[in-house]
Amino acid sequence: MQIIKSAVAAALATLALSASAMTPIQDAELSTVSGQDGVSIAANLNIKIDSFVYTDTDVVDANGLGGGSVSFNGIKINGLIAASIDILSRNSFLQAAGAAGVTNPGTFYNAASGGDVVQIAIPADVQVAAGKLLNVSVDSIKMGHSTASYGSMAMNQIDLRGTQVWIWAH
Repeated sequence: MQIIKSAVAAALATLALSASAMTPIQDAELSTVSGQDGVSIAANLNIKIDSFVYTDTDVVDANGLGGGSVSFNGIKINGLIAASIDILSRNSFLQAAGAAGVTNPGTFYNAASGGDVVQIAIPADVQVAAGKLLNVSVDSIKMGHSTASYGSMAMNQIDLRGTQVWIWAH
């Protein structure tokens, strides 16, 4: 009985291995394969930056303290963003750039010898709940060595839908 169970287990294992075996495919055959292309990315951003400080190192005040500066404190970026990443052929890129209003993409992309282009796009038809678009805020803006604030700043409901970015090597 034990021998029969072992034989059945070995036969099943052999069948499973042969069913899942991968076979190589040549480039010519691969070029005829079609399927879903591209990658989609969605993010709910919640970024906090303690401060961003700009310092002019050429400035020295009356007390000998170097660097007049301005600091942006308590920076927050939050909201939803969705993007797709695709590889465009030369012709598809030239069409997309033209449709976007780029009048002469050949001035920065060598259409004669240029290759494929990576496109990162924020689809125009992505549905975002009310109040959930991108927001940027700064809690306080301070000058130099002062603790007094000029106030705060906010940019609300930044809508990036329909944005396209293209990347290529040269």
